[in-house]
Amino acid sequence: MTASRAVPQPHELPEARRAPQRLELTFRVRGTDCAAWLYPGRGPGPAPCVILAHGFDGVREQALDRYAERFQREGLAAFVFDYRHFGASGGEPRQLMSNRRQVEDWRAAVAYARGLDSVDAQRIALWGTSNSGGHVLKVAAADPEIRAVVTQAPLISGPAQLRSMPIARSARLLGAGLRDQVGALLGLKPVLIKSAGRPYTRAVTTTPDALSGLDRITPLDSTWRNAVCARFALTTTFYSATRAGKRVRCPLLVCVADGDNVIPPGPALKLSERGTLRRYPSTHFALYYGRTFAAAARDQAEFLRTHLLPATLRVVGS
Repeated sequence: MTASRAVPQPHELPEARRAPQRLELTFRVRGTDCAAWLYPGRGPGPAPCVILAHGFDGVREQALDRYAERFQREGLAAFVFDYRHFGASGGEPRQLMSNRRQVEDWRAAVAYARGLDSVDAQRIALWGTSNSGGHVLKVAAADPEIRAVVTQAPLISGPAQLRSMPIARSARLLGAGLRDQVGALLGLKPVLIKSAGRPYTRAVTTTPDALSGLDRITPLDSTWRNAVCARFALTTTFYSATRAGKRVRCPLLVCVADGDNVIPPGPALKLSERGTLRRYPSTHFALYYGRTFAAAARDQAEFLRTHLLPATLRVVGS
């Protein structure tokens, strides 16, 4: 049971959020529909586009609309999507978190966005956060046409993530993952565990601010569920975007929360040697709301303007 939703503060709701221009779209990945929002650019002709998706089991209404609207105010288009198995997208079983599938979804989203008449296919940027902060590195490393990448509080190294966790907790997650995977092979129902819980409970994330942070960014009518198929632990343990990060050739912005107690910031700080670093005195979840969100969105908008918009078309955001 989570706490009551926090009431958004004035600095969390910029004026442009009152009436965003947004279209509901779908695209297909291996026969399954993925739900997406398109925030069209506000200038004449096709607009440069930022593609966004959440981390781990997150869904698009968990503050990604805030980032998309901020970028739209700069004259950029934004394309925000839900992964298969989550949110408004299709896919069975529900709540199946797979890094491989999510990277496939990213590549399909890029291809779909490039085919939209309102999008400039030559000016595409990727925006990832948490788990998807590693995904965007993999996609950009294999796609030389990507113009810029923003990676925020990224999960780059699964082994580093595992080492940061207490051994007993890691063992419990791996054990649940093994039961879930064996059950899947036998045609049994998924073994679900909570994505977030109180400290010392059986959940993936148990930091003191996990539940309160999610409450701040999850609308009451959200499609998000506090559950994930446990088998994710068997593959995420070995997930790594370190090599991909070294192969990214486009401009790269790395945003790090110095107080991140969900994902160790060390690998991200190392990655930032290849790009631009912005650091915030905040926790992981604070990047999605309040003053930390405002600061991160401002820095990211400036970075994206610089690399996607001609100087004559840049708009100074409020």
